[in-house]
Amino acid sequence: MPTLRIALAQVNSTVGDISGNAAAIRRWSRQAAEAGAHLVAFPEMMLTGYPIEDLVFRNSFVDASKQALRTLAADLAADGLGDVAVVVGYVDADGPAPTSSDAVAGSGRRDASALLHGGQVVATYFKHHLPNYGVFDEDRYFEPGSSLTVVRLGGIDVALTVCEDIWQAGGPFTAARRAGAGLVVNINASPYELNKDDIRLPLVQRRAAEAGATVAYVNAVGGQDELVFDGDSMIVSPDGELLTRAGQFSEELLVHDLDLPAADAAPNAEGSTDAAKPQVEEEIQDDMEIVRVAAPATLIARADRRNGGIAERVADEAEVWSALVLGLRDYVNKNRFPSVVFGLSGGIDSAVVAAIAVDALGPQRVVGVSLPSGYSSEHSKDDAADLAKRTGLDYRVQPIQPMVDTFLANMSLSGLAVENLQARVRGVILMALSNQEGHLVLTTGNKSELAVGYSTLYGDSVGGFNPLKDVPKSMVWQLARWRNTQGDPPIPENSITKAPSAELRPDQKDSDSLPDYSVLDPIIKGYVDHDLGRAELIAAGNDPALVDRVLRMIDIAEYKRRQAAPGTKISGKAFGRDRRLPITNAFREGQPS
Repeated sequence: MPTLRIALAQVNSTVGDISGNAAAIRRWSRQAAEAGAHLVAFPEMMLTGYPIEDLVFRNSFVDASKQALRTLAADLAADGLGDVAVVVGYVDADGPAPTSSDAVAGSGRRDASALLHGGQVVATYFKHHLPNYGVFDEDRYFEPGSSLTVVRLGGIDVALTVCEDIWQAGGPFTAARRAGAGLVVNINASPYELNKDDIRLPLVQRRAAEAGATVAYVNAVGGQDELVFDGDSMIVSPDGELLTRAGQFSEELLVHDLDLPAADAAPNAEGSTDAAKPQVEEEIQDDMEIVRVAAPATLIARADRRNGGIAERVADEAEVWSALVLGLRDYVNKNRFPSVVFGLSGGIDSAVVAAIAVDALGPQRVVGVSLPSGYSSEHSKDDAADLAKRTGLDYRVQPIQPMVDTFLANMSLSGLAVENLQARVRGVILMALSNQEGHLVLTTGNKSELAVGYSTLYGDSVGGFNPLKDVPKSMVWQLARWRNTQGDPPIPENSITKAPSAELRPDQKDSDSLPDYSVLDPIIKGYVDHDLGRAELIAAGNDPALVDRVLRMIDIAEYKRRQAAPGTKISGKAFGRDRRLPITNAFREGQPS
């Protein structure tokens, strides 16, 4: 059997930064070559970044992607890397955008993969399965490919596939079996959600059995607006053995030697006779054309043997924390903000945001502002100062009561209006600091509060990014306790143990307005994340009156969420890209429609 040394480049790209992404491909390809790799694979749409959303409709953007691909092939050869086969994702087109009046059925924009070798674009492949659920809208943007590209590389048949192709049975992987491919390369931009890494390995094992071939799965890493990509690249043998696996949330080059079957001179249409039987449906309809391409490559034997190893899995809290840190860091850095600012109240939410921000950016780029009113407790002010001392962030104190009093001297307000006024004065101060000093304002509300509308529009909800947007309140405490076990504890114990309060009126507690979070959060998860109805939530053991109350709060708060800042997705269904409901909506669970 010939031996192929493959490198999976688990790396970070930036949407729209085509030249910067191309430079990263050249840099990581050199590292792969120095490691003796014959083939290096980069993530889905590495050249353009992912997801490109409506940029795909701009002819100038698609043209830039296609031209950059050709230039990249030539540049790699000029760098002395022409002998390395480089698989890279980009956007292609074989017709007008689907929004054009000249659009032709079956043609359009393509989510594409290309193999570069010897200064040339040797082969291209168009993604076959297009996801149109959750955060994905690929039916809106792309036309599916209808053929499988198999490249003969140094006597090994290598099939090219893209992301969703591995999530669906049939199509490219069945065609790869029929083609007798020895290796299927699957390039991905698969967004993170908690415990998704537990799903990936069985998935790759099923597709490896379906193809009767080794599968090399490479995933992106990094943040892009609400999404964060966690890597978790791997290689699995045809019989399901995990050969090597990268870590999560880190850029790395996973290099591994594979002993693969030599390609037949004329591959059997039914594939290799000794391939394992697919562990999927007995009959999978597959009419994909198989396009064969020869790359004039020779696999030079390496004297040493490379094993990429298998990275250990991490605890849930470490996984979520890493996602939140990476999501914030990339949002700030890719949008070129010098620093962040937020209200540091001494409560649990702002304390966790502070710790995430310091881990992501360093204390020198984090500004926490205490904004006490006449109702702010001494312990809250002390807890905020304590956290600032523990983390070393830039700590400031700006009392708001004089400003609130000025408003009240000129307006007749009472009750909730006065509470909201305090929150809005704080928002004005934070935005003023942002304007004056260039900080990105972080809002600190959690998913539970966002769900039930427990926030003040243009007040505590003000900001350009929300690290806790998809984190339920119960998990906020869980993350705080976990983080305090990792080195010096940044979060004061009192911030974790005291009863949560907005402190906008005397002796106020969250429990005055909301059920206990241990009761509230499961209802929110059922209704929001799993689309359960009233009857199902009651059948799960929840009080009917409480269910009615919570569902009404969630439904009427849609207008607030529509105006909320973006934040890192960590769950199966986050507010924003994942969950899109009409603001004007008369349907109510349990009531006649």
